[in-house]
Amino acid sequence: MRATEAKFLEFIRKSPQFVIPIYQRNYSWDDGECGQLWDDIMRTGENDEITAHFVGSIVYIEKGLYQVTSQSPLLVIDGQQRLTTLSLLIAALADALDKLPEGRQELVDGFSPRKLRNYYLINPEEEGERHFKLILSQTDRDSLIAVVTGKEPPREYSRRVYENYKLFEKLIALNQEKLTALCNGIAKLVVVDIALNRDQDNPQLIFESMNSTGRELTQADLIRNFILMGLEPNLQTRLYEDYWRPMELDFGQDAYGTHFDSFMRHYLTVKTGAVPRISEVYDAFKTHARSPKAAKAGVESLVEDIRRFARYFCAMALGAETDRDLKRAFQDLRELKVEVAYPFLLELYHDYSSGVLSRDDFLTAVRLIEAYVFRRAICSIPTNSLNKTFATFSKALKKDRYLESIKAQFLLLPSYRRFPNDDEFKRELQIRDLYNFPRRSYWLRRMENHERKERVEVDEYTIEHILPQNENLSKAWKDALGLEWERIRETWLHTLGNLTLTGYNPEYSDRSFIEKRDITGGFKESPLKLNHGLGQLEQWNEDAIKDRAQRLSEIAVSVWRAPQLDSEVLIVYHPRSESKANYSIEDHPHLLSGIGQELFEAFRKEVLALDPVVNEEFLKLYVAYKAETNFVDVVPQAKRLRLSLNMPFPDIIDSRGMCKDVSGIGRWGNGDVEVGFSSLDELPYIMGLVRQAFERQMGNGADS
Repeated sequence: MRATEAKFLEFIRKSPQFVIPIYQRNYSWDDGECGQLWDDIMRTGENDEITAHFVGSIVYIEKGLYQVTSQSPLLVIDGQQRLTTLSLLIAALADALDKLPEGRQELVDGFSPRKLRNYYLINPEEEGERHFKLILSQTDRDSLIAVVTGKEPPREYSRRVYENYKLFEKLIALNQEKLTALCNGIAKLVVVDIALNRDQDNPQLIFESMNSTGRELTQADLIRNFILMGLEPNLQTRLYEDYWRPMELDFGQDAYGTHFDSFMRHYLTVKTGAVPRISEVYDAFKTHARSPKAAKAGVESLVEDIRRFARYFCAMALGAETDRDLKRAFQDLRELKVEVAYPFLLELYHDYSSGVLSRDDFLTAVRLIEAYVFRRAICSIPTNSLNKTFATFSKALKKDRYLESIKAQFLLLPSYRRFPNDDEFKRELQIRDLYNFPRRSYWLRRMENHERKERVEVDEYTIEHILPQNENLSKAWKDALGLEWERIRETWLHTLGNLTLTGYNPEYSDRSFIEKRDITGGFKESPLKLNHGLGQLEQWNEDAIKDRAQRLSEIAVSVWRAPQLDSEVLIVYHPRSESKANYSIEDHPHLLSGIGQELFEAFRKEVLALDPVVNEEFLKLYVAYKAETNFVDVVPQAKRLRLSLNMPFPDIIDSRGMCKDVSGIGRWGNGDVEVGFSSLDELPYIMGLVRQAFERQMGNGADS
């Protein structure tokens, strides 16, 4: 590596051409970063005491070690964002100076429109791509060329390139009296010119580390670079054009930046069975790519597989599905925000695409996932275990009986991961505040359009409270509700039985029920399914609300269907318990009398009350308390109970300092945290520690 300080304009002028390799990210600076660069340049240009402004490094590579006196194109490893942004600024400045009278176009020496273009934007004696000083990668290439040449933008133009060029046009127009300062500021810009030797320097390591200036690299940037950078140029180009570029086009400019990292996380979950943190996707990918199986298959097989799964993801998450029914099902999942299910859905889609899973069974499976997530939300079951639920869901499936095994897996989930049954779902749906439910338009649309061939666009309607929201109810409403009108209103106002859709919300206002029923467009005339039956009622009171809620909840169990299997079929899927020696409390004499018995009875009562999922198992040397697996183990001792908490020692919050780090030390029990329990007075604090281990296990799907 050779690094030298250089004035930016001299550096660009001497350079034959900069080329952004295909493995580099697209141009991504926005108006905030461009505005900051503009402010820095203007501040520098207006202050004679500031002699230079450093804008970062330009790192490039050739065959061997070269400086910019070479006539070969330079491949940019780091500095694309600054090079592109300053090229856009120079192009906008040249265009602005063109509009000044001829004698005033060169405000500062070297800053005429012709010199700006010929020195810094083009190579006037060259043709084709060599005519341009900077060649960007696919998405941005033609857009920058169009800006530099003054031609119309391509049909699929780069929004970042054009938006930033227009921003500089606007800033220059607003600062006509400060153009001299702008020119002076650009002239003072300084970069570090870093030329790499391909034989001695590792471009990949430099690419990962040289990101202290500008926008942070995304996980997708790092992954694309990791895959393509070290390849022979022809293979690099082919893999990019055959696989990576089509992915960029499928995602689109905006979604590639916002969704690709998440896609790679889901893809790696499918491939490895583990859910990487979103900030550690790149590291997880490197581990996967270097695994014996992936390494043996080769880089092209890996990129082809990513491209294949990216197509599935775009169909589900970005609305690219062509099958009408599947498209609607995926839309409902997106509205319900079921991102945690994408690893399982990607595997289902792969098997559907491969012919292993039929189209109808795939659709049924998607709807089961939707119903599972929605029913749990209605029943207020915490979602923090869903990541792991879906990450490991397919491990128990029998793909020769695909849909049957999916249903069985749902039906056999433990209580905290359970698929709420019809009775629980109906009960909670009738009393839940659905007006303030985060996705109220979703459930209204699904219920209204259930089994409809002519779909109703719910967004064209407003939500109507049959019993009005107005706290100052009219006498007619109070009379209709009776003496307990305040309790009835407070209890049922935002619930299923009192909510519907209408296109006549202003007309309804706070009118009485009879008026709402009989006016033009009222409930009697409404074509909406949600309003069926309202036109036949004579009054609206607590009984009417409850009756309607009961009726709608019966419909809801058909909209969000639970899986059903005959008991003789389901029993086949029950996990077979391994034969174990049967131990009981009788095998632990310290728990049968004295202080040990007293401590243990109080402790077990508290632990088992944490959640219905907690179960107790007596083993030879200790007692285990489990949710998914052991979260606390009790080792009986003569005068105390020794507890093992299954969590890393650095994660425990222990203000009293009672816990001991036993990581790496042989002990009965699971986990790195040990704490002694010798007095009932300590029980509340001890349970606070135990609860941390339990909640950590229950929250295994929480994202970071």
